[in-house]
Amino acid sequence: MKCSRLIGILAVAMLASCGRHTQGSTDQGDTIPMHYARNLTMVAHEGYTEVMIRNPWDTTCVLHHYALVEQGNQATLPHGATVVNVPLRRAGIFTAVHCGLVKELGCEPSIRGICEIEYINIPSIRKAVKEGRVANFGSAMEPTIEVIMDAQPDGLLISPFENSGGYGRVERLGIPIIECADYMEYSPLARAEWMRFYGRLFGQGKRADSLFLSVEQSYVSLRARVGKVDHRPTLVAEKPYSGVWYVPGGNSAMGILYQDAGADYLFADRQKSGSLALSVETVFEVGQQADIWLIKYNQSTPLTREQLKADYPLFAHFRSFQTGRIYGCNQETSRFYEETPYHPDRLLSNLVEIIHPELGIEAGKAYFCKVE
Repeated sequence: MKCSRLIGILAVAMLASCGRHTQGSTDQGDTIPMHYARNLTMVAHEGYTEVMIRNPWDTTCVLHHYALVEQGNQATLPHGATVVNVPLRRAGIFTAVHCGLVKELGCEPSIRGICEIEYINIPSIRKAVKEGRVANFGSAMEPTIEVIMDAQPDGLLISPFENSGGYGRVERLGIPIIECADYMEYSPLARAEWMRFYGRLFGQGKRADSLFLSVEQSYVSLRARVGKVDHRPTLVAEKPYSGVWYVPGGNSAMGILYQDAGADYLFADRQKSGSLALSVETVFEVGQQADIWLIKYNQSTPLTREQLKADYPLFAHFRSFQTGRIYGCNQETSRFYEETPYHPDRLLSNLVEIIHPELGIEAGKAYFCKVE
């Protein structure tokens, strides 16, 4: 509760520092306690919910200020806030991550448009696009404006990026843009807690709160079991693309997850949210002695050690290559993107099964499987 109140105070201060008005009435509302998320503040008022998203790249400012207004509400709303009429009934969703959550919350009929169907591994949504019930907006970076206009969405869920320069023509449509900055949170549970915000967008606040509580309890319980282990195997992640090796920062959700799973993550000391762009030589030097190597990839066939060796012959000298402790997650065929951001407990159990088989954890989901 103390953290929640502090976040609320900081959010008001940030709004003031960026030249934004916070309130158009004397109703102070009730802060909705956030237990993990640092970049999200929600305050319940009579007839609407005020939401402030802190800019994860400049934490002295607010990225976006919303008023989620219930149908028929006549209350005085905060000055400068983007008004979003809830529940959303014709949402446009630009990412597979948020499509999966909206479906789980029972609101799939509210999805009226998506981006990049090739990355959405949800059969019912792919079928809806094929049958024309859900519009395909095309690329998330350059969506087809005419298709968006035809779909008449009442909100667009989009992931923001640092120094993106805004949303171009999409921004000029006058449709509320929901900036989904959850991926920049510092921990798996912090990111997952954003489901409570998304649930309120679709009129499923209580359901989202209950789902998060279940995820939290499962995750914390498993993390406590892992905390008792004596040995923490060293771990390196990912592989190079076009001469750059992107690895999770030590303060990223994935970086924290590796550590919660009982690994000695070799880049944990790089205190950054999001990914680190490193040279191949840098990761080679550190990672070649790692006990375990985890790789996420996209292709129609499973990754093999022969393929890794063909790409970079020096991979054959990795300890994990020689011991066979390489595990790959094919994001093209698994539900990794759709499920794990809001169910980090499932991914944690999969990783614990790999990193600490002696604990006897049997994961219900195998996102990472041994690379043969």
